[in-house]
Amino acid sequence: MNRRQALGALGAGTALATLPGCARTLAGAQATGADALLESVAWNLLEHEPERATSLGVDTGAHAYLRGRLEEQSPAGQDALAATLRRDLARVRAFPKSGLDGETLTNLEVVESAYDVALEGFALPYGDVPIGTWRTAPYVVIQNVGTYLDMPRFMDANVKVENAQDADAFVARLEQMPAVLDGELARMREARGMGVTPPAFLLDKAIGQMEQTIASAGKGELFAASLRGKTSAAGLPDQYAERALALENGRIAVALARQLAELRAERAVASNDPGISSRPRGEEFYRWALRSSTTTLLSPDEIHRQGLEELEALHGRMEPILQEIGYTSGTVGERMQQLGADPRYKFAEGDKGRAEIMAFIEGRIDWIKAQMPRAFHTLVDPNLEVRRIPPAEEVGAPGAYGGAGSKDGSIPGRFWINLRTTDLHRKYDLADLTFHESIPGHVWEGEYSNRLPLIRSILAFNPFSEGWALYGEQLADELGAYDDFKVGRLGYLQSLAFRACRMVVDTGLHSKGWSRDQAVRFFVERNGSKREEVESEVDRYCSWPGQATGYKLGHSRIVGLRERARNELGSAYDFKGFNDAVVLGGNAPMDVLEKNIERYIARTRD
Repeated sequence: MNRRQALGALGAGTALATLPGCARTLAGAQATGADALLESVAWNLLEHEPERATSLGVDTGAHAYLRGRLEEQSPAGQDALAATLRRDLARVRAFPKSGLDGETLTNLEVVESAYDVALEGFALPYGDVPIGTWRTAPYVVIQNVGTYLDMPRFMDANVKVENAQDADAFVARLEQMPAVLDGELARMREARGMGVTPPAFLLDKAIGQMEQTIASAGKGELFAASLRGKTSAAGLPDQYAERALALENGRIAVALARQLAELRAERAVASNDPGISSRPRGEEFYRWALRSSTTTLLSPDEIHRQGLEELEALHGRMEPILQEIGYTSGTVGERMQQLGADPRYKFAEGDKGRAEIMAFIEGRIDWIKAQMPRAFHTLVDPNLEVRRIPPAEEVGAPGAYGGAGSKDGSIPGRFWINLRTTDLHRKYDLADLTFHESIPGHVWEGEYSNRLPLIRSILAFNPFSEGWALYGEQLADELGAYDDFKVGRLGYLQSLAFRACRMVVDTGLHSKGWSRDQAVRFFVERNGSKREEVESEVDRYCSWPGQATGYKLGHSRIVGLRERARNELGSAYDFKGFNDAVVLGGNAPMDVLEKNIERYIARTRD
């Protein structure tokens, strides 16, 4: 049933709506119409972003042609995407909501929020706009943004080659890649023409990475080697890898070189000012970035103040543990630095230490999996893989990241760990990082979202994604992860404090005129964070303004809603029931999450 048919059914049934049977039929028809509308909206988005279809495992059957396509990155391609969002937002807003069940209402509300915020971003004259993702990037190509980084990882990790059609699609995507790179290049040049250039210290990283990418292309290491392994495993001839190698050594390498030349041109005029507010229309960009990253209308000052307050409260929880283990002198930050220097909590250097880290992670995953029946009524069994971040990315990447697998289960959820140096990690904080990125964090949550309608599997919201992952850390603590390892609980609390610091530092950089060094020192001195880790973190905040503020804000909202449910339900409150209500409601903006919990409280009371 399409929208017109659904509206027709509503009109025909109005006179009979007072009869219970007819009302139920009418509501069912309306919900069916909403489902069809949402399905249409999802595929309209995937037409513009075919890589997402591959990552979700839905580029099959009638949609298999998406396997051979890439998103168009040119200004015209971005305009066309914005036009689709505008049309579909109008369709969703026009759909009659009266009488719909809570789940269908949530689905529609989620689309409205995501598309409204994205269109506000598209109205700005530069930048990469997230649509249900997290990367609020004013710079189209920089140390952690751009096709030169995304495509090699995507093609290796997410693209299956099981037959000749898959191999042809793989090569077809490579044939489009020079045009995609040139589309980015046009937007880079437009931004430079407006006076928008990245900070010089970010450009230095990006130039080095681009040089490394071009060198890898010259050796056939970007795509051809991966494709050769895939076709060999599938029993296919080597011709596909040879075609990939010719493209990689030829037109792709030439297009990458054009981007490198542009990065160098930007470097020639760049300043070291880290904040977006110093760029043209930067304050406007940051206001939108905060709205996108928090799904609230909080101001930079409000977020900065909340970060400072939460940091103080968390350090208050860390203080007695530090006293108990013998760290009695100095600030919390100074004592955590002393703890970080303790050789008992360091991993070995080099490959030996990398192996220790991988074994440690696997042990913590095994433990937390066994605890999940204590925290949820509705369980999933994630297909999970732990992988090292590709070395070419490590210098510009965070300490780790993770996410769900494909909707069809063929691509596993992944926990990517940065192993450029083992000094990034400690034995007292790696467990917490594991819980955040895998179970009950990102990979676990994604399994539930993948069970929802397609558009809900596509759209994700920074404060929910990251707030849930922090809540997953809290669940691990509540389930006993650190009962016999108090230093591990310090690592967990420092992790939460680290996210509170992010709220302070991000707003400091982009709204209060902080320097890069000032931001790094705040982490190191106030929270005892490792300088090696936070230098890359701060650089990430410079290239993704606002994104870092959503983590602790989202976590605090979820914890606040739990307290509300506990207070309002009294003896009817159920720990596992609340956790189910949050995660089964799917990834949602903060106002929609609150409505979901209000519905859960009402259901439980009844």
